Order: sequence, then structure tokens, then C-alpha cells
Amino acid sequence: MTTHLQREIENLKKKILGMSAEVEESLRNAVEALVKRDVRLAQVVMDGDRRIDHMEVEIEEDCLKILALHQPVAIDLRYVVAVLKINNDLERIGDEAVNVAERAAYLATHPPIDLPLDFKGMATKAQFMVSRSIDALVNLDTAVAQHVRASDDEVDEMNRHMYQLIQEYVGTHPERVTESIHLLSTSRHLERIADQATNIAEDVIYMVEGEIVRHQPEDFSK
Repeated sequence: MTTHLQREIENLKKKILGMSAEVEESLRNAVEALVKRDVRLAQVVMDGDRRIDHMEVEIEEDCLKILALHQPVAIDLRYVVAVLKINNDLERIGDEAVNVAERAAYLATHPPIDLPLDFKGMATKAQFMVSRSIDALVNLDTAVAQHVRASDDEVDEMNRHMYQLIQEYVGTHPERVTESIHLLSTSRHLERIADQATNIAEDVIYMVEGEIVRHQPEDFSK
């Protein structure tokens, strides 16, 4: 029974890593579509969302089957519970990548707005957080997970800065309000991706240490 359980958990690990790779590629493509104003690439991201949704459902079914049939305990139980939550976080990152792609497709068909908005820098930070949170999962590395958690403040600050710039721009260019809203939405979607990466990192800490750190002060980042 134990050997069978470990085999099921190894299979689960492969599937969650496969989903991680799909989500990371979707996010990369969405950001590239935004920066390069590439409608075709944005459509690739939107078309790939069903595949990620299918993977999420399959992983959730596997987790529930393991819980029902094997009734795991201790680290095995924490692993399956954490994968259930991480699976949901990854699917949401995939959804946010689609949202960025949709904004990118719209913005590509309109004249660019002359504002110093560092979407590439913000997206790079969010992408790095996602990648590092997956590294923490693969290696069960709580130090990396803590670093991801601390990085969220930087993305939050970038989002606030963009909001301020766009708000000031709309005040002087009311005729570009629709495009400005799409820019603002893009910033918020990237900020949410960083939030989901933080959730994954916190789930890894729970998996390894059995401690729920969500909503705790981030003293380690100071």
C-alpha cells in the first residue's frame, strides 16, 4: 500500500510540474505579446487556456482519489493538500496570463500611449516569482519560498506607481480613457500573478514545515 501511495505521489508530482511548465510558457507568451504588440501571440495564449483548465481538473481528481483511497498522513497528507491548493493557484495564473493577453490584443490595435510604464520590468519580476515558487516546490526549499514571499512588496509598489501615472494621464487625456483602463488592468493582472506565486510559496512552507504562514507579518523581508 505504501509503495503504491508513493507511486501515486510521484505521478502527481510529474503532473503538477507539467502544469507549471504550461503556465510559465503561457505567461511568457502573454508578456511578449504585450511588449511586442503581437496579436497573434496573444491569441496563442487565449487558445491554450483550455489545456491548462483540463490539467487542473485532472490533478484535482488525482488528489481526491489519493485522499480517498490511501488516507495519507503526516508529510504525504500535507503534500497532497498543498498540491490541491497549488494546482488552483497555477490555474489562476493561467487565467491572469489570458487576461494580460486579451489586454495586449486590444492595445496592439490602438496607438501606443506615451507613458514610462515598465510592464516588462514588472512582468519579469512576476515571472521570476512564479519560476522560483515552482523551484521551491520541486526542491522543497523553504528559503526560496520565503524569498518569493518577500518579493511581493516590490511588485505591489510597481503596481501603485503605474496606477498613479495612468491616473494623472487620464486627467489630461480623457480621449484615451479606454486604452488607459486596459493599461491599468494589465498592471493589476500582473500584480495578481505575483500574489498567486506568493500563495504557492506559502503552500510550500506549509508542505515542508507544517506551518501556515499566510497572513503573517513578513518580518523576514526586512
